[in-house]
Amino acid sequence: MADQTYTVRFEQVGVEMEVNEGETVLDAAFRQGISVMHGCKEGQCSSCKSRLIEGDIELLKYSTFALPDYERDTDHILLCRTHAFSDLTIELLNYDEDLMRRSIPVKDYQARLTRIEALTHDIRLLEIELDAKLRFWAGQYVDLTIPGTGITRAFSMANPPENGSTLQFIIKRYPQGAFSAQLDGGLQPGQALTAKGPYGTCFRREGREGPMLLVGGGSGKSPLWSILQDHLASGEQRKVLFFYGARTRQDLFLLDEFAAIAARLPDFRFIPALSHAEEGDGWTGERGFIHEVLARVLREAELEGEIDAYSCGPTAMIDAVLPVLQMAGVEPDRIYFDKFTPAVR
Repeated sequence: MADQTYTVRFEQVGVEMEVNEGETVLDAAFRQGISVMHGCKEGQCSSCKSRLIEGDIELLKYSTFALPDYERDTDHILLCRTHAFSDLTIELLNYDEDLMRRSIPVKDYQARLTRIEALTHDIRLLEIELDAKLRFWAGQYVDLTIPGTGITRAFSMANPPENGSTLQFIIKRYPQGAFSAQLDGGLQPGQALTAKGPYGTCFRREGREGPMLLVGGGSGKSPLWSILQDHLASGEQRKVLFFYGARTRQDLFLLDEFAAIAARLPDFRFIPALSHAEEGDGWTGERGFIHEVLARVLREAELEGEIDAYSCGPTAMIDAVLPVLQMAGVEPDRIYFDKFTPAVR
């Protein structure tokens, strides 16, 4: 017998879609190219938090950090954990009309690993070839799966969208990382993979004239590098400040590429900062945590126009950067971020 299908209506935006029994509301939205706010897709963050106006549902296991009991008691739900058992009416608490207008249906792709390159002692470049071109916005990510292992991990594309059949990812290697630990010897060129996407709301907004801030740490440089390359290809003229936080000088990479961009674009600055600069390494750049450097530079810089800010990297870094951006006057609806967390086997 076929699964029951129900209708979901999103209030405010007047969008209706179908959801199959056994399918989460968020997955149904992805399948039909309806992009609502989302983050982890696993009930851990709260990005997809909404309010159930009408209908019968069941919530899969979730973190009470993302959805506290007092909010659940007032009919708040997480779309990524919601199964429907009737037609639903849902109020979206956070929605971006530009995001919904630019939605891309999520699809599955067969992939083949073509290259792994060491960028630093613990950062790797992974390159794959897809069986078809992936359409995505600069800053988005896909879920990569190693067939037969049960290992699936989300990675942001480092290449611009124009190269949609060859994808590159900048990945931080963790010794116990479910996926990343296999980048040194475990995975080899020719390895079959599957990719599913695109996902993510932290993508480049086009046609804007004010300054653009890119703030990253660790492998958070991956989506920001995609955003920067896409911006360069667009020919748009705007001031761009790219902040990158690292521990020591050996954690920096792509320095020649950044220097080349700065040499040809007077309105571009790359601002790396070392939190644990070592004596004798000859470092003359910024020192301190990246949010501290960001605050100092923004106080001194004379930025005119509305600012777009994109921040990608470890959770602690994002949590420190967001208040700095708000204090600097960046409008909340122009702050886009993506928190990276390691998966452990």
